Amino acid sequence: MSTDRRILLLNVVGLTPRLLRHAPALRALAGEGWQARLDTVLPAVTCSVQSTFLTGLPPARHGIVGNGWYFRELGEIFLWRQHNRLVRGEKVWETARRSRPGYRVANVCWWYAMGASTDWTVTPRPVYHADGRKSPDCYTRPPSLHGELTSGLGPFPLFQYWGPTASLASSRWITAAARRLLPRADLTMVYVPHLDYDLQRFGPDSPQAVRAVRDVDRTVAPLLDDARAAGATVVVLSEYGITRASRPVHPNRALREAGLLQVYTQHGMEYLDPWASRAFAVADHQAAHVYVADPADLPAVAELCRSLPGVDLVLDRAAQRDHGLDHERSGELVLVAAPESWFTYYYWTDDARAPDFARGVEIHRKPGYDPAELFFDPAEPVAARARAGLNLARKKLGLRYAMDVVPLDGRWVRGTHGRLPDDPQDGPVLLCTDPAHKRDALAAADVRDLLLDLAALPAAPA
Repeated sequence: MSTDRRILLLNVVGLTPRLLRHAPALRALAGEGWQARLDTVLPAVTCSVQSTFLTGLPPARHGIVGNGWYFRELGEIFLWRQHNRLVRGEKVWETARRSRPGYRVANVCWWYAMGASTDWTVTPRPVYHADGRKSPDCYTRPPSLHGELTSGLGPFPLFQYWGPTASLASSRWITAAARRLLPRADLTMVYVPHLDYDLQRFGPDSPQAVRAVRDVDRTVAPLLDDARAAGATVVVLSEYGITRASRPVHPNRALREAGLLQVYTQHGMEYLDPWASRAFAVADHQAAHVYVADPADLPAVAELCRSLPGVDLVLDRAAQRDHGLDHERSGELVLVAAPESWFTYYYWTDDARAPDFARGVEIHRKPGYDPAELFFDPAEPVAARARAGLNLARKKLGLRYAMDVVPLDGRWVRGTHGRLPDDPQDGPVLLCTDPAHKRDALAAADVRDLLLDLAALPAAPA
């Protein structure tokens, strides 16, 4: 393993130039090297942007058109799938190994980790018990790494990684795991999620957001010190900036009202029926893929979507091509929200008929992204927390339970992302400690080649 071209690639999700002033340890990196505007891709969401960073390709070519999509071949909507085979294109470490076969890579919580050809892998992976209970855990490669990390750091704090109790604890665990792997790898990739939480809960201009930036800065500082001591080049980047949110937009309810979206009912609960629907939307922050079964319906569906307050753009296939998003997995239409607006997945019109998973943290069952999962229902905070406490007691006793504490109302969400930034100060940023590669701006698709340049490796065609 080479020791002189080691790289720490630190993904501090949600970091922007405007927030960087509250992060002295991270800001110091720019003083050692340089800081650049990072031009992200549409949609500016985790899975799409990370895949562009690592392949050098736009979503139209790597196929990750969002954090999820409608799998037409299965007739199912899935978000947050984990297998690396979904990402088309050669990953940066695979390119590196063409000229340096022994190139060693550690992935600590970047997405699409399952089945990837990295040497060390750590990714959240709960235990789904036969009786329906879910226990926090992680998946690792090699398998022995699981015991090493959990014996030294404790179980992976899954319930602090996402949901109403998401907190700094998950970022601390991830950073501690990365510190163990940094000495072993040529490239150490680390995803730090903490800014995603309070910036969405309270907004990027809130006191809670400033506190979150300071907390994450202190958390990663020891890892940055380790990198300096090892002589590693540090690259810090973010996928998107989180901007103010004030208006939830409900495309599925509009499509249902127009008779285009169909539901079916079981046990008094309504479920989206993608097989029978003429049109439905897969909501993903400020982007939504609208799948239209009959081309004859396209003009009417597009006009309906344009009429919705809070919709900025309605992209057909030709317009998707202009944005690097024209892929077979994309909807026939892609909606982009206006500033301060974001898309809900809600399709029911009566909360009494909402499916039971709507009130839980169920990222794999909901047919769209739900930022309300970050809240104990603010409309009934005492009751929601009491239910959560009772459910935890049931869990400790080994009993089945449902964590039904999430609100069915998007009005509480104060931060969002997904559209391209209107102000670079609120967009993503890149920091690098190697002054020889300084530049003022960098496209997300150029991150791959920057990493290869920093490692003194040739960049084969993407």
